[in-house]
Amino acid sequence: MSQNSPGDNQARRPQRDDFNQERRDQISRLDAIRQAASERDRGIPDANDLARRRSVVAFAKRALPTLAILLLVSIAAWPEVTHLVSQNRAALREMARLRVESGNMENAVYRGLDEHQRPYTISARVTHQEGPDRVDLTNPVADILLPGSGWAQIHADRGIYMQHEQTLNLDGHVVLYRDDGTLLNGPSADLDLKHDVVASRDGVHAEGPFGTEDAQGYFLDQHEGIMQFTGSGRTVRFDDTNTGAQPKQNSPSQGAPTAP
Repeated sequence: MSQNSPGDNQARRPQRDDFNQERRDQISRLDAIRQAASERDRGIPDANDLARRRSVVAFAKRALPTLAILLLVSIAAWPEVTHLVSQNRAALREMARLRVESGNMENAVYRGLDEHQRPYTISARVTHQEGPDRVDLTNPVADILLPGSGWAQIHADRGIYMQHEQTLNLDGHVVLYRDDGTLLNGPSADLDLKHDVVASRDGVHAEGPFGTEDAQGYFLDQHEGIMQFTGSGRTVRFDDTNTGAQPKQNSPSQGAPTAP
């Protein structure tokens, strides 16, 4: 039989942790740290520290209720916000119906004010933007508010709208109708929307309470209430002095003026 040596028996003997030199050094360091922390004096707060603490507490007293009120308001306003978002989505869907291709737009509407702050509206089936100012129109329609709550509408086959100058040049079967019963038909017309003036140098056929007129052109000042036909033509006027209201035919004249 083999016998164990004394060195082997000593190696197998259990060792106590409290006799471990490394652990004893670690415990000594921890005790030194605790001793230093306990011996360190806490400074007494001065007046500045107390004032700073009071400011923080006062700010918290104001800020926390304000945040709570904002939270309650946001909860109460959330349904309205949702409604506005739904409206914006509907508006975006409506705008999506306007087809824009290479500067073309369908069913466009332009609005403006004349020098007397009366509104006017220009709409067209198709528009084409030519630069920052000019807009080419297909089947344009202009609605104009006249003095005394009157109105006029003029439409044509084609048109050019200059946005900055507020002018509209129409051609191709131009028809102007006013609420007083005046109807003008011609191949072209130029509108100064800012000053409420309509003019044409081409032939025109007019009908209205005054009778009928065929002339080479016309000038219409909506603000001043002046309508004047230019060039030679044929005039048939209603004689208001006769009870039968029979029309009276005149020979062709030059620059025959007519008041609306």
